[in-house]
Amino acid sequence: MRMFVVSALCACFLVTVQLDAQEGGQKRAVQLKRWLERFPDADTNSDGVLTEAEAKAYREKLAAKRGRSTRSNRPTPTFADVKYGAHERQVLDLYLAKSETPTPLIIYIHGGGFVGGDKKSVSPAIVKAANEAGISVAAIHYRFVSELPFPAPQEDAARAIQFLRANAKKWNFDKSLFAAYGGSAGAGLSLWLGFHDDLADPYSDDPIARESTRLVAVGSRGGQTTYDPNVIKAWVGGRAHEHPSIFKCFGVESIDQITDPKLQPLYDQVSAIKHLTADDPPVYSIYSEADAPLPENARPGQGIHHPIFAHKLDAEMDELQIEHVYRHVSHFNGDRDLDMFEHFKRWFAQSRTKQQGG
Repeated sequence: MRMFVVSALCACFLVTVQLDAQEGGQKRAVQLKRWLERFPDADTNSDGVLTEAEAKAYREKLAAKRGRSTRSNRPTPTFADVKYGAHERQVLDLYLAKSETPTPLIIYIHGGGFVGGDKKSVSPAIVKAANEAGISVAAIHYRFVSELPFPAPQEDAARAIQFLRANAKKWNFDKSLFAAYGGSAGAGLSLWLGFHDDLADPYSDDPIARESTRLVAVGSRGGQTTYDPNVIKAWVGGRAHEHPSIFKCFGVESIDQITDPKLQPLYDQVSAIKHLTADDPPVYSIYSEADAPLPENARPGQGIHHPIFAHKLDAEMDELQIEHVYRHVSHFNGDRDLDMFEHFKRWFAQSRTKQQGG
């Protein structure tokens, strides 16, 4: 009897695994079909069927064309996995420029909904152009909200900036010329760093904590200027405010919980636009999501990279007379990363001139 029960359980398990595999295969087939409709050139043998190999090759091709990091073109750090904290995610990579004088520094903060992503996704084009121009680059990791909710990622991003400044002499950085950029979650963190009051604590016993968190330029790829789900709902509409990461960011489990007014102070604390003041740095923003109202059948989370985030920011920055460069891929044909980098170079130069009293 016991053997029969075990055999039955094993059979059920195998059937479940097979069904899960079939369901996963069906979902993947649907994804590949959608890819084929969107990118017909990916079907290299023109047989009307997009294979996994064709999809992978096309993704690599697109990434290389857009200057994105792939296994084949990924730059090699001067120093990898430098620890700026005790947690395994509190590490960063450095791509140091060769220079006899202190270099500006661009910090890359990866995206991934605060639950994934990797610092290795730093733009090879930016690393190359920056190093050739005598500018160093850092790429950071931060703790995920699946382990610790907001404001852990914000605290890590600030700590990484302070750590880099504390080691400026060691790595030949100009502490007064720091910029940050990223995509999605990384963009949100970069904007937050750019607008938040200086988090330096001049009376701290920790020399790193005494360092400034301020920036002279910020870059945003599809970033969110607010993480307040109520504001996201009002700005974007649809169900953008129901993005799965939002629940994890605030340590809640349902849509009812994220409307709890007790969370408002935290929403304000982590939303970049809430900290914007006239002394904040210029911003470069680029978006690829359609600049149009969401469809009536929009999925939960759809619209979380909507250009409305940039438009709302633009209105406030314009009022404060802070430069905001906005791009949308639908009417911009240049290299997105290098365009951002050129603005960073210009803002570095402007900041240096201002410091020298020019």
